[in-house]
Amino acid sequence: MKSALILAAFVFSLVSYPCGAQSGPVAGVDPSPIASSPDGTATISSTEAANQDSDIASRLQGIYRELDGLEPIQVAVDSGVVVLSGSLVQSGDIDRARQIALRVDGVVAVQNNLKKSGDVSETLSPVMARLKERLDQIVKFLPLLAIALIIMVLFWLLGSALARARSFWNRISPNSFLADLLATTARLLVIVTGLVIALDLLGATTLLGAILGSAGVVGLAIGFAVKDTVDNYVSSIMLSIRQPFRAHDHVVIGDREGLVIRLTSRATILMTLEGNHLRIPNSTVFMSEILNYTRNSERRFEFTLGIDAEDDPGEAMRVGIDRLSELPFLLRDPAPSARLDEVGDSNIILKFLGWIDQTETDWFKARSAAIRAVKMALEAQGFGLPEPTYRLRFDHGHPLEIARSGAPALRKKFKGEDKATMAVDHQDVAAETNIEKKVTEERERSVEEDMLDRRRPIE
Repeated sequence: MKSALILAAFVFSLVSYPCGAQSGPVAGVDPSPIASSPDGTATISSTEAANQDSDIASRLQGIYRELDGLEPIQVAVDSGVVVLSGSLVQSGDIDRARQIALRVDGVVAVQNNLKKSGDVSETLSPVMARLKERLDQIVKFLPLLAIALIIMVLFWLLGSALARARSFWNRISPNSFLADLLATTARLLVIVTGLVIALDLLGATTLLGAILGSAGVVGLAIGFAVKDTVDNYVSSIMLSIRQPFRAHDHVVIGDREGLVIRLTSRATILMTLEGNHLRIPNSTVFMSEILNYTRNSERRFEFTLGIDAEDDPGEAMRVGIDRLSELPFLLRDPAPSARLDEVGDSNIILKFLGWIDQTETDWFKARSAAIRAVKMALEAQGFGLPEPTYRLRFDHGHPLEIARSGAPALRKKFKGEDKATMAVDHQDVAAETNIEKKVTEERERSVEEDMLDRRRPIE
């Protein structure tokens, strides 16, 4: 009987041991489950068990007292159900208080009885408190702000004084236009340096970076919008440095011809040979071919004359060259010349060339007089200057006889030939000065800037 009782006690202990092991606490492991709020968010753990309502109420009340705007909240807890009551100034704080309560461990539900306060004094009180705080900060910030403003003013005055040092900028730059550009750039750099120092003193360098970044984007957009204007401005700078011509120079820019009046920051102004003002944008001038007749005082002219197909072109060229050599306004070096230019159906085209000194002789007058002199000389020697001849074919009958321009009657001198020859030799071919005078008057009358400088070497 005793053995049976011992065996029964042993079996009972084996059966009951696992149950006790599972229900008892294990060393080093927290027996409480991980708490979470009803909406699945992380929870704020309570120091006591979740069913202790007083602990939850104390915990929430302490949290609300530490948060601005939530101090008036009253908390009541019954069986894990939190009841919030009171009046809050900001409507957003009502939902904020509810979310905090839901995150406390052990909270089953939240009954939110909070209301927005309608009391004007309660509404204005936090606003006035924040305003007072801001004013206190501004008052404390005023000495630092004053120092920053003083730095800005000093750098502004320094930049302005540097820009007004005209003699210095005129001495280091090739012309007044570049002097103004350098002075403005230096002034801007000094002012920006002062601004950076002032903002760094105020701890607002991030603001400066944002401003400069925005300015860069805006500048890029403006650059695309005024691309032609910028291109013209840069071309003006390059032309003022290169100095491709001088005032009074006779130039051809692209297909536009005239005498240079001045070079401005926007355009090159010419006086055309007809006496008209012509403004060419500097971007066009910079990209165009420039032919300057004034750079070399010697200039060549040329013209063509046709003789009969049966005449000797070599003899005709000799006669023409001899006649050109007799003209007093043509240079002897280089000497006049001629060449056979073309053999046509009914004539031979000869080209005659001669050189003049532009400072003493007008190109147009000299060419006109030379053409007249050579024509008269060829006709006096019996060379015909024929009109175009057309040969007609008839299928029936006899062919027609074609008269030759070299008939003896045409080789006789025409009446007054000697007087005409003498008149050519003494024809007025002096250089035309009327346009030059107009350019001089325009330069004296106008107060517009001129970037052409005779002291600078011409390109």
